[in-house]
Amino acid sequence: MSREQASQTLEGDIKLEPKRSWGEAARAFLHPRVVAIFVLGISAGIPLLLIFGTLSVWLREAGVARSTVTFFSWAVLGYSFKFVWAPVIDTLPIPGLTRKLGRRRAWLLVSQLAVIGAMLWMAASDPQQSLVMTALAAVMLGFSSATQDITLDAYRIEAVEADLQAMMSSAYIAGYRIGMLLAGAGALKLAALFGSTAEVYSHRAWALAYGCMALSMLVGVITTLLIREPEVSARRSESRRRPSDYLRFVSLFIAAAAIFVLGFVGSSDFAAEAKTYLETHLGLVVTLAGFLVESARLLLSLALAAVLAWLLVKIRWVPEGMVRESYVEPITDFMTRFGRNGFLILLLIGTYRISDLVMGAVANVFYIDHGYTKDQIADIAKTFGLFMTIAGGFLGGMLSVRYGLIRTLFLGAMMASATNLLFALLATMDNDPWMLVAVITADNLSMGLAAAAFIAYLSSLTNIRFTATQYALFSSLMTLLPKIVGGYTGSMVDAVGYPIFFVGTALLGVPVLFLVVWVGRIEDSSTRTEEAGGS
Repeated sequence: MSREQASQTLEGDIKLEPKRSWGEAARAFLHPRVVAIFVLGISAGIPLLLIFGTLSVWLREAGVARSTVTFFSWAVLGYSFKFVWAPVIDTLPIPGLTRKLGRRRAWLLVSQLAVIGAMLWMAASDPQQSLVMTALAAVMLGFSSATQDITLDAYRIEAVEADLQAMMSSAYIAGYRIGMLLAGAGALKLAALFGSTAEVYSHRAWALAYGCMALSMLVGVITTLLIREPEVSARRSESRRRPSDYLRFVSLFIAAAAIFVLGFVGSSDFAAEAKTYLETHLGLVVTLAGFLVESARLLLSLALAAVLAWLLVKIRWVPEGMVRESYVEPITDFMTRFGRNGFLILLLIGTYRISDLVMGAVANVFYIDHGYTKDQIADIAKTFGLFMTIAGGFLGGMLSVRYGLIRTLFLGAMMASATNLLFALLATMDNDPWMLVAVITADNLSMGLAAAAFIAYLSSLTNIRFTATQYALFSSLMTLLPKIVGGYTGSMVDAVGYPIFFVGTALLGVPVLFLVVWVGRIEDSSTRTEEAGGS
């Protein structure tokens, strides 16, 4: 079945592919492109923890204040806004490289080289000497890594026929987890091996560890050079575009991004005054005042960028059709299919992972503050935790098939919230590695279960005509609010302590349970309507 036929099948009558034998399914994992996406998944999984969990340990050892450490979780906001430049990657050719390697491989190679450059930049910067340079390098790593993810999602979808997509997804996720293991447990062990400890900080040790991570990215670069470009034809609309159209299209993105940055940076003084006013005149706590002001600051900057983009389209600096195809149609398609219920679904997407992601922003700092060594963190929280997450993912997949997606979503959300209470219990106890093993077992099993069910749910919402852009939008929205809140977790812990903080993150998940039930009722109602119409 060709991809075009598959699209017609999915957009018309739904026809299930015939089931394969276990032997055929096992052999499918040896398909060259399935093997390739497994390796590319490793290169995609490496950068994330280097700007999140692993970096927080480095900063804490360097003596950076806990409240400042958790602000670095905003460096991964590039993942949350990747839908903004996903259409740019899908449209813009790279001079010289695109003609030689193809559209997907060219962008993949550029993003991987940018990831390596950002890692080396981070290795060269010492947060004790220049925290700003470390922050800038982390932002660059987040942006280039998110670009690699966008390109890999598009390659994964286009590289094989529909009947191999499940194998591609499984291989990609497995490779991604291995990459996270390398960047988590691997980088921590390397830093310890090279001589950095909580008592004696060594920038050289961390520089060598991040240098090794940059070297490990070469496995992705080599794979990119060896694989073939997907055989899917370019969009018919792209063949009618002039080079100047592409330049103007990317200039629109650059101008909007520049206005966003200027608006956000330029409003810093006003934001500080607004926080002081809310704290002194309205009596708001520091954390709540900061969250409200920074959220308003972010929304204002986004509004300025949107207004500029709208003006450039109105004066015909960019072809309106190009913008409509890239940005407008994927969103209008979703809202047309789901109507008013679409807003409720988007609210669920934006909050489903809030409980575990907000807790995760401070988890590594908690381990250090509670007296666990880097080896214990690497062995228990990272290595052992990885296998528990994978096991939870398999469990979530089986439960989704056996009991349905909504029920499994509810179970995952409930478990993700409940296991945060175990961290509250752990925070009241003395350093106990075996108790940490028990907590990590429960937490990572629930995390894997919830993630597997949620990814399946996001996939069910996607229209095959807009797979790359819509999936980027959903996955970005999934992490946006939790990452914004995560930047304030250090201040929250300073204000209330770890036990109360972990209880609070558990309570954050309670409204999500009601949203899952609500969305489930909408799905049941839609199913009954369709069945009634069919009869």
